[in-house]
Amino acid sequence: MARTKHQVKTRQKTIPEATTTTTATTSENTPVTSSVSRKPHRYRPGTVALREIRRYQKSCELLIPAAPFVRVVREITYNFSNEVTRWTAEALTAIQEAAEDFLVHIFEDANLCAIHAKRVTIMQKDWQLARRLSGRELVRY
Repeated sequence: MARTKHQVKTRQKTIPEATTTTTATTSENTPVTSSVSRKPHRYRPGTVALREIRRYQKSCELLIPAAPFVRVVREITYNFSNEVTRWTAEALTAIQEAAEDFLVHIFEDANLCAIHAKRVTIMQKDWQLARRLSGRELVRY
């Protein structure tokens, strides 16, 4: 008998079903199922929000993306004057810093108004009251 090489038998990994498998039946013929995979970890509501608040309060980078903000500034500029078409990078950065600072202060004041009304959700009336109490009247064109 001639000697031949044997092929190596490889086992294919069997992936357990992500759904449920039946393990037993009760007396009423309803299958009892056991879950094979575990539920993903979930934080309690508000935990991640507080973590994000702390992270953004520690940071000093701009929160609004630069490119969309620049597009909005150029669009508003074009609405008021067709002659002004060029902006320096420093001017755009200064406008963005001022806009974010204004928004952060309005958010803080609106949040205080909501807390005063025994709510945790900021509503439109909180924004209106915060703007009115801040003394800064937005110019409407």
